[in-house]
Amino acid sequence: MADFEIVAEGLRFPEGPVAMPDGSVILTEIANGRITRVYPDGRKETVAETGGGPNGLALGPDGKLYCCNNGGFEYVESNGYLAPHGIANDYSGGRIERIDIATGKVEVLYKSGDFGCVLRGPNDIVFDAHGGFWFTDHGKVDYVKRCHDIVGIFYAKADGSHLEEVIFPSYNPNGVGLSPDGSKLYAAETYTCRLTQFNVIAPGKVDDAAGPGGPGIPLYRPAGYKFFDSLAMEANGNICVATIGECGISVVSPQGELVEFVATDDIFTTNICFGGADMQDAWITLSGSGRLAKTRWNRPGLKLQY
Repeated sequence: MADFEIVAEGLRFPEGPVAMPDGSVILTEIANGRITRVYPDGRKETVAETGGGPNGLALGPDGKLYCCNNGGFEYVESNGYLAPHGIANDYSGGRIERIDIATGKVEVLYKSGDFGCVLRGPNDIVFDAHGGFWFTDHGKVDYVKRCHDIVGIFYAKADGSHLEEVIFPSYNPNGVGLSPDGSKLYAAETYTCRLTQFNVIAPGKVDDAAGPGGPGIPLYRPAGYKFFDSLAMEANGNICVATIGECGISVVSPQGELVEFVATDDIFTTNICFGGADMQDAWITLSGSGRLAKTRWNRPGLKLQY
């Protein structure tokens, strides 16, 4: 962590960072049920109170934030770290929310049951060049009922007119991203610690290529006791996957080779985003310890659609 600057502390399981043009970062605080803006000087400002479990976050074509709300977790604290622990006792349902940054107004764009879809724990989100967005549903673990949801990967339109489960089943999908040309969709599964590639053949459509584990082409799976979380793309097509347990970011090439591993000091390293004039400023959420870190990245990140 020698080359990392800690921008903010005291966050409650931060995820979903979005780099803004003014140098600030908007992120989710899952355990606080809120969206927070962190300024370069560390000042924090509440953007919106969503309740539930705001998780993945992205800017849409209308300049508003689109939030994957997982409905809430229970948490445990141990050895100075906060960790999700099963479905919340007051679980409020999985949903996609649209948030006005200026006013803080929160609108439910999609909820479970819309278009015949089941949303249990929407997690991460990425917009494509057509103004639609892909998102993962990580599902919920219920320790009382001893069960774990079987979930999928969805495509939706930003105007609320279309929601479809495109990929099913997917085993606890978390991070999601698109290749620079939009032809490949990548998803990182948490408990299987597997990075999978899907071939995009039209907006919201993938082909039927599959590996031995089901839909999609297995791209990379590391050895050892570790788990994948969210991901972001580099401009050259590398996939940067937040890696829990090993504490850091695994950078994987489009060919499925480990390019490098960038270590952090938090077992729950969950997200990375890129910004700055050269797209080489990287912000990383250290969720267990409630911090946002910033560093200079070795290669430019991929500029997002919005």
